[in-house]
Amino acid sequence: MYLSIKQNSIFVADSHFNEKNRELLTFLEKIESKEIITSQLFLMGDMIDFISGESRYFVQQNSVVINLLNKLSKSIEIIYLEGNHDYNLKILFPNINVIKRENQPLFAKFGQKTVSISHGDNFINWKYDLYCKFIRNDIFLRFMNFIDVNFFISKKIENALLNKNICHIINNFEHIVKKRLNNYSSDIVIEGHYHQGNRYFFDNKEYINIPSLCCQKQYIKIIESKFQGESI
Repeated sequence: MYLSIKQNSIFVADSHFNEKNRELLTFLEKIESKEIITSQLFLMGDMIDFISGESRYFVQQNSVVINLLNKLSKSIEIIYLEGNHDYNLKILFPNINVIKRENQPLFAKFGQKTVSISHGDNFINWKYDLYCKFIRNDIFLRFMNFIDVNFFISKKIENALLNKNICHIINNFEHIVKKRLNNYSSDIVIEGHYHQGNRYFFDNKEYINIPSLCCQKQYIKIIESKFQGESI
């Protein structure tokens, strides 16, 4: 069953929301106030700098975004593709269509074209797949919560992420795109993860890397059947 992509859909990726990167909150507040209009919102992963449904500290730290997303989900369709920084989210977002990493790509239709949608950290290698499975394990995460006395582990993770530079140009990104397209048969491939915001056409396939809301301060909106960049 293919999901149908609507004409005013919005795709937003990699906002890495934290106390320093506040673009996601600004963006969501503009949707709430109707300054930005959409009936279908694709969250392409790594929306929050780190969160899982089991992580008490990060759920608490990001409650303003969690609550606003749950409020918006009552009036618009929201599809949340989990990334490598945000996972095990269904417990937090009961009305949002949460797509786990192992269920990506999400297959959709846009007019007569087929579309594959992923965060972008799939199709790497078996070692990375094993790592992803381990860090998402509910038992492991609950154990980490148990030993996270006074949130000392969570605060170390938070501090490390706050000091990380996530905005840079990937010089061989075109080569990466060509290689990634071998994993897809759809007409259009949409991914986040890479923070580049570029588009390519290879062998009758269109590849769209959604810009990072944190780095490029942009998202993609479908206007008159075209994927167009918009600034927050």
